[in-house]
Amino acid sequence: MSTSTVKAPNTILIISCLIVFTAIMTWIVPGGEYERVLIDGRERVEPGSFSYIDSDPQSVFDILTAPIRGFVDAALIIGFVLIVGGSFGILQQTGAIESAIRGIARAHTRHRVVRVLLIPIFMIIFSLAGSVFGMSEEVIPFVLIFVPMALALGYDSIVGVAIPFVGAGAGFAGAFLNPFTIGIAQGIAGLRLFSGLEYRVIAWVVTTTIAILFVIRYAAKVKTTPEASPTFAMDEEKRTHIRIDLDGESLDLRHRLVLLTFGLAMGILVFGVLKYKWYIEEIAALFLGAGVLIGAVGGLKPGAVTDSFLQGAKDLMSTAIIIGLARAILIVAEQGRIIDTMLHALSSVIGIVHPIISSQLMFIVQTLINFFVPSGSGQAALTMPVMAPLSDLVGVSRQTAVLAYQFGDGFSNMIIPTSAVTIGVLTLAKIPWERWARWILPLEILFLIMGCLLLIPPYFMQW
Repeated sequence: MSTSTVKAPNTILIISCLIVFTAIMTWIVPGGEYERVLIDGRERVEPGSFSYIDSDPQSVFDILTAPIRGFVDAALIIGFVLIVGGSFGILQQTGAIESAIRGIARAHTRHRVVRVLLIPIFMIIFSLAGSVFGMSEEVIPFVLIFVPMALALGYDSIVGVAIPFVGAGAGFAGAFLNPFTIGIAQGIAGLRLFSGLEYRVIAWVVTTTIAILFVIRYAAKVKTTPEASPTFAMDEEKRTHIRIDLDGESLDLRHRLVLLTFGLAMGILVFGVLKYKWYIEEIAALFLGAGVLIGAVGGLKPGAVTDSFLQGAKDLMSTAIIIGLARAILIVAEQGRIIDTMLHALSSVIGIVHPIISSQLMFIVQTLINFFVPSGSGQAALTMPVMAPLSDLVGVSRQTAVLAYQFGDGFSNMIIPTSAVTIGVLTLAKIPWERWARWILPLEILFLIMGCLLLIPPYFMQW
């Protein structure tokens, strides 16, 4: 059979297979658990407390009920996605986004400096956001802006996703001030908050530079050879719906006011996250209020505002379904009581090699664990109580153990199908997960090599 006639499995099928695979693992992997204690309001694993317990192999009925439990468990992010989608539906209805993209496309066509700096500047901005306040779920709305912009500029949907998502992901992995990863991990490890900043800045520069160069190289390729894009056929269909006329009218006063309102909302978002530790509920409320205000500023009638909101939310219904299914994988693993067993097994092999290799193994272990615990703060709470004292025993500094956790948690977030953010971003951009995975795999390999190399100097620095 010709390979051109073979259709790749869709994302829902892949995730469904992973749910079944995880359920099978609950019949093979013995059950186990660590004792947990509450310290400063946080649940922490008690080092050395692991014990095997009766496993709970998941049945067919458990597999079938896992998706609905996944929806319940992921209700916040699903509601967030639908509200943000509705708010962007209002924004798009005003026509301001189309006018802004038209202006950027004109500048991109006429000015070489804009063509050269557009991708790196935006990616640096998103990388800083990922590094400073842990931009994760917050990146989802920007896909609705950057994918149409990338298509209008002659790139593809992958470039449109990569600018905000890979930019923020590289910054998240190489963060130097992220309170949701570094802050929690250092607190559990007994380190001064945000200590070791200087070396983390170096790590951030390296990770961000690699990400930018990778995306720029790919963007140049699809610009000259559009057929090389894994999403070429789908993007051709998308372009028929975008219909951005570069000779159309420029931004008028009303459009400028709409974009100013949106920009102020984004500024408030950053301020709220940094100052008041806003999370999904507060950010969703901000987008809902901003959407209503944007509709008023854009001159939309109340009926048009509600219709646009419903259409925007409707467009993200498949995204919401996939997010719930992705969370079901974790539900099955938790119910089967195999997560702690895998953590214990993986961590037990770290202490038998040289400290440098031990730190690199920590990185690998954290990467594997991240598949089942794709939450930065959740993984810190689960693993650092074990990894911090373990690092003392194997000659690895606790700062290095935190860095290994940071890399392991951050880099793989951009590819694992158990991450609600990753699946949400890809579904929103209408990019099948398997095509994205093939595209980003070389970058993940580069990040893996680079992470291992960046874990070497701390040993000699006695960091």
